[in-house]
Amino acid sequence: MQTVEIVEVAPRDGIQNEPVILATDDKVALVEKAIAAGIRRIEVTSFVNPKRVPQMGDAAELVAALPERDDVTYIALVLNERGFERAVETDIDEINFVVVTTDTFNQKNQGATTMETVGTWTEIAGRASGVVSAGVTVAAAFGCPFEGEVPIDRLLRVVDAVAAGNPREIAIADTIGVATPRDVAERVGAVIKRFPDIPIRCHFHNTRNTGFANAWAAIEAGATTLDSSFAGVGGCPFAPRATGNIATEDLVYMLDRAGITTGVDLDLSIAAAQWLEEKLGKTLPGQVMKAGGFPKAA
Repeated sequence: MQTVEIVEVAPRDGIQNEPVILATDDKVALVEKAIAAGIRRIEVTSFVNPKRVPQMGDAAELVAALPERDDVTYIALVLNERGFERAVETDIDEINFVVVTTDTFNQKNQGATTMETVGTWTEIAGRASGVVSAGVTVAAAFGCPFEGEVPIDRLLRVVDAVAAGNPREIAIADTIGVATPRDVAERVGAVIKRFPDIPIRCHFHNTRNTGFANAWAAIEAGATTLDSSFAGVGGCPFAPRATGNIATEDLVYMLDRAGITTGVDLDLSIAAAQWLEEKLGKTLPGQVMKAGGFPKAA
């Protein structure tokens, strides 16, 4: 039976752009709901400048408050060496570094060119060896809000450069939600063919309503790990109009109905999405949280 791993990103990528700042206890509760639903890898926070992303100001406190679970991997985002140093002062299980494919976006996100940031990643990867598991996300892999089209050759050059740091995983991210299934098949397929021994994770936003079709295309191309966020909440603070992630409960429904195993409980995912919607005080884009699962016969 085919299996797909789901990484829950609501506690980090999901809420990072929300004006309502959740209390640390509420963030812990969100993580606990993900665990209860069966999710075993969770992106819990980011060690970034809290002046730029206020929602992540409690990163160290949050990690200290998380449930101790041998069967759960907690992931934190880092963008630079200072973020890495802050992260490894905690008990975080895994760090995820980010490199953006285009210089303009990377400059806005991290204050450096793409290849300068690749150099930082290489240094961090070396320092992380034997200390903490380290993966890398290649962001804006399908298009950039500032430079437009990202040629596949540019994507592959960046992937080649980050792969030299021996990441535990490479995530291919459609940060602004512009990809189509054909793009995904071509680009994810090319990365997997180039690096068959490095696990490939995919991160899709549903900005233009192609996120779930893209997730399916990624699975067909050979990806076995997908990011998603309860209720489809999410967005990048440094990318204009970059709206929500694909919704966890919607993804679980689609994969369940296709006979693909995720280990994630649909009803508990719906409950988590509804709880998060209430905490944020606004209607969130997830669909299955509104419609429910497949209707039972009368």
